[in-house]
Amino acid sequence: MFGSIGMPELVIILVIALIIFGPRKLPELGRSLGRSLGEFKRASNELRSTLEEEVRLEEQKEQRAKMEAEQASAIEAARTGSPAADVPAADTPETVSRANGTKPA
Repeated sequence: MFGSIGMPELVIILVIALIIFGPRKLPELGRSLGRSLGEFKRASNELRSTLEEEVRLEEQKEQRAKMEAEQASAIEAARTGSPAADVPAADTPETVSRANGTKPA
């Protein structure tokens, strides 16, 4: 839990803190330390979730750009009349709705 700090070292630290701060001030210091650690943990969790959200949005942008490029090349291939065998078919609202068994929007 504390790395290389063992039980004897922890007891010595607590005794020194008790001597320095006194029995009345020690519980107050413990509470303020606990609040500070809680705020730090909350802030670090918020930062991590923000970073994960940004990464997720960036991946969605990349996927959207890739899909738009595939659709543009398929449209261009259809205009020129050449077969687009290497380009996968794009999911249009009609094909998606037929696959799901719903009416197209």
